[in-house]
Amino acid sequence: MPTTLGLSTASWRKSSYSNPDGGNCVEVADNPPGIVPVRDSRDPDGPVLIFPNDSWSTFIATLKSPHRSNS
Repeated sequence: MPTTLGLSTASWRKSSYSNPDGGNCVEVADNPPGIVPVRDSRDPDGPVLIFPNDSWSTFIATLKSPHRSNS
């Protein structure tokens, strides 16, 4: 995990949509400035996806949009 981005002190939270029995667990860290890191909670030392704040906001807004196509 890259410590140059300050992820060693990141405060991770599990997605509210993660399965409560331990499967499909996505964690997001909200505290690094300017970025949103995302990881698999079952592999906390594994790879981390890094999104710019505005890209993450657009992604979440699209998911929440009632006009999003389900096809």
